[in-house]
Amino acid sequence: MTVKNSRIQALIQSIIQFLEAHREDVRGVDLTLEKLATMDLTGEQLIDTPPQGTRHDKTLTDAISGISASELHEIANCLTAAKDDLVWREDNAQYYPPGADLGDGYKKCNLHSLLIGPDACGYHHPDFNLGIFMLGARTLYRDHNHDAPELYLNLSDKTGWRFGTQDWQDYPAGSLIWNAAGEPHATRVYEKPFISVFVWLENINSRCNVIHFDDWAEIEQDLAQQLN
Repeated sequence: MTVKNSRIQALIQSIIQFLEAHREDVRGVDLTLEKLATMDLTGEQLIDTPPQGTRHDKTLTDAISGISASELHEIANCLTAAKDDLVWREDNAQYYPPGADLGDGYKKCNLHSLLIGPDACGYHHPDFNLGIFMLGARTLYRDHNHDAPELYLNLSDKTGWRFGTQDWQDYPAGSLIWNAAGEPHATRVYEKPFISVFVWLENINSRCNVIHFDDWAEIEQDLAQQLN
């Protein structure tokens, strides 16, 4: 196994270890670990994929360096070591139908790297995604849903979340968020970029559906004004 692949494997294992320590926090953690337990995550199965950088490298570096919670120390160290070994991509039409109203903020700065999945730089799986997801500062990831059940592990200090028609609520670093299949959700990023671990448990080829809320323009304006 190459040094590059060993760093990617260490990152995946650090995420699994965190989830194992928080198995009871939300339902999706146990479901994720059950599926991971069926996979062969040995070094022999690692895909030797050439790295792919990103135009958002500075934002990504800032987001990773901003992971400060002590319980995330191992993930942060492994992600720092493996950052330049990964394949970084921006979301595209694969995830949303043509003309989806995603907003300028999301389209300006979003990024992900699949560690496990059909097009991953770690391990191949046809119907499971585990990776790293990033959004730029002052971004509204507008309300949407999808058929893929989704788990987030927040690595950043604070982000806002809205589920369905509930009020916005801030979540700290280390928090776990479970979006069951079809449940609407939105994310609000504050003064620092947002970075997280994400999982799509199944139905990973399903498209995301944007769900209109009348307050989008107001929220995006407020975020933009705080930047100035």
